[in-house]
Amino acid sequence: MEEEAEEDENLPPGEEQGMRDSLLGGAPEGAAVPAEVPVPGKREEDGRGRVPEGGFGWVVVLAATWCSGSIFGIQNSFGIIYVMLQGEMDGTEEQGMDFKTAWVGSLAMGMIFFCSPVVSIFTDRLGCRKTSSGGAALAFIGLLSSSFTKSLGVRYFTYGILFGCGCSFAFQPSLVILGHYFKKRLGLVNGIVAGGSCVFTMCLPFLLKMMGGAIGLQHTFQVLSVFMFIQIFLSLTFKPLLPPPVDFSKEKEKVAGRSKAQQCMAHTRKYFNMQVFRRKTYTIWALGIATTVLGYFVPYVHLIKFVEQRFKENTKEWVLLVCIGATSGIGRLASGRIGDSIPGLKKIYLQVASFLLLGILSMMLPLCQVFESVIVVCLFLGLCDGFLISMMSPIAFELVGPMQASQAIGYVLGLMSIPMTAGPPIAGLLRDYCGSYDLAFYLAGIPPLIGAMVLLSVPLVHERDLKKKRQMEEEKEKTQDSVVNGELLPGSPVTDECV
Repeated sequence: MEEEAEEDENLPPGEEQGMRDSLLGGAPEGAAVPAEVPVPGKREEDGRGRVPEGGFGWVVVLAATWCSGSIFGIQNSFGIIYVMLQGEMDGTEEQGMDFKTAWVGSLAMGMIFFCSPVVSIFTDRLGCRKTSSGGAALAFIGLLSSSFTKSLGVRYFTYGILFGCGCSFAFQPSLVILGHYFKKRLGLVNGIVAGGSCVFTMCLPFLLKMMGGAIGLQHTFQVLSVFMFIQIFLSLTFKPLLPPPVDFSKEKEKVAGRSKAQQCMAHTRKYFNMQVFRRKTYTIWALGIATTVLGYFVPYVHLIKFVEQRFKENTKEWVLLVCIGATSGIGRLASGRIGDSIPGLKKIYLQVASFLLLGILSMMLPLCQVFESVIVVCLFLGLCDGFLISMMSPIAFELVGPMQASQAIGYVLGLMSIPMTAGPPIAGLLRDYCGSYDLAFYLAGIPPLIGAMVLLSVPLVHERDLKKKRQMEEEKEKTQDSVVNGELLPGSPVTDECV
């Protein structure tokens, strides 16, 4: 009950009525409806009103699944593209080549998260549909333009910046829109959507290996751009049901008559709303996630090259990414169902367990003596990946409520961007100077272990805050009970303090 009350506080005045109208077909936009008028069939849950829990929502799930699959299927298969990029350099043994090549994929993954706070503003301002469609179009342009150059420097911009930014604008609204159509099944549908990337991750490594040998890297980029072209039209299904957290017509009235500088400052404060960081639990959770991902993306980029050098295996290495994709899909679906059955913030323990195992498995990679042992490690790596990703959105909803979920997701993804971008190039630099990936994988396992320890404190802090809140309410009730007709009863807490 206390968690529900905490989420209700996220609703600004008057927004409850707007939500009621949008969900139940009430008064048209701009029409005033008295709050006292009852709405037939109206039911509120956590300040969100009634959600469909299906219907057209399943079409939205399908579109969001394609979005997640296209974006992270390509990103998670970058290990194949990484080898193809180096092969396109005609075997040049330039100093720091692993470091330089890693930046292409690392920038793309990092930009997905770096742009997230800005994407939150666009999502609140323009809506999920326009934001996601525009992002898919930008990602399409980035992949297509990457096919017309062989320069790493140019691909830093076309693949790393354009494709990465476009993915961010396309992906984040696909997470937010699910909360408009599902509540009880939110964990399940998040698992389904996140699992979409696993199907792509299972298929794309084999396809990339085949296309790379048959048509070359440049035409491969053109084929991949088709996935994002399809997403442009699928994003049109992202029709929001809940009102935006900011009433922009009222905001314009508030700043009317002010100077342009004052209006700019007012809009900046409104758009970059930092209220979510006032919650200690959210701040701790976000920092823990950011710490973990320093080593998260390292295996995806360097695993294929590591296997080729360690085991002289260059025909079946794509199987490793298929294994990661398969078990990641199982993990995402399983964690979605399990997460729905776990109340409140206890869901975070699933992420803690996945972080601990992820760190240990990264450190085990250099210890593998045969190719089959790497396959076993990759199977468990995928399982950890599934539990980590699919619980992001449900935990954000638990921490800040549905009306601030968009910004909460945006900020935590933004915090993840810098360590996630830096991780693979650092590993490549260590490989260039040490001659092997052993030290890189050992160090990549440390951040997830630290992140798990940080996340363990979130439920403890939450329980402590609830306990303090209960004590304050009890003291307030005792004080009210001790007042009779405006006079303090003898022996009341306030009287004793005065004496």
